[in-house]
Amino acid sequence: MGLISFIKNAGDKLFKSEAQREQEKADVIIAHIKKFGFDTSDIQVKVDDDKVILTGSIDTQENKNKIIVTAGNVDGISGVDDWIVVKKPPVTAPPEPEKQFYTVKKGDYLSKIAKEVYGNANKYMVIFEANKPMLKDPNLIYPGQVLVIPPLD
Repeated sequence: MGLISFIKNAGDKLFKSEAQREQEKADVIIAHIKKFGFDTSDIQVKVDDDKVILTGSIDTQENKNKIIVTAGNVDGISGVDDWIVVKKPPVTAPPEPEKQFYTVKKGDYLSKIAKEVYGNANKYMVIFEANKPMLKDPNLIYPGQVLVIPPLD
């Protein structure tokens, strides 16, 4: 948990103006998260200037990470303060490992990132799958976007 930084002026343009009230911004961000099919019934969103504060609980670490990057990859947001807790999984399920994050740099593409983090460029689909539904095409990433990098099984 903690603060994850994002580039403020990169990402989906959801806000009509900078003067839009924080609650309206929070409502827009929660709607943006919901449109990707995430259960937000136990998630609260607050916006403080250019920072999103996420609290509540979610079912899996994977969904938590996807919600963080969905909320942070929005134009006008420079950081996400993550206070979401993962609900305890059933005793029979092994705990999911924590995932790392990667900020896309100019000239990056998924196979290049896969080569850097996994040592194998052909593992780019692992990164793509971990970032669905935020990513719709493995060739469409942009500098400043934050991606979830899952561990290899």
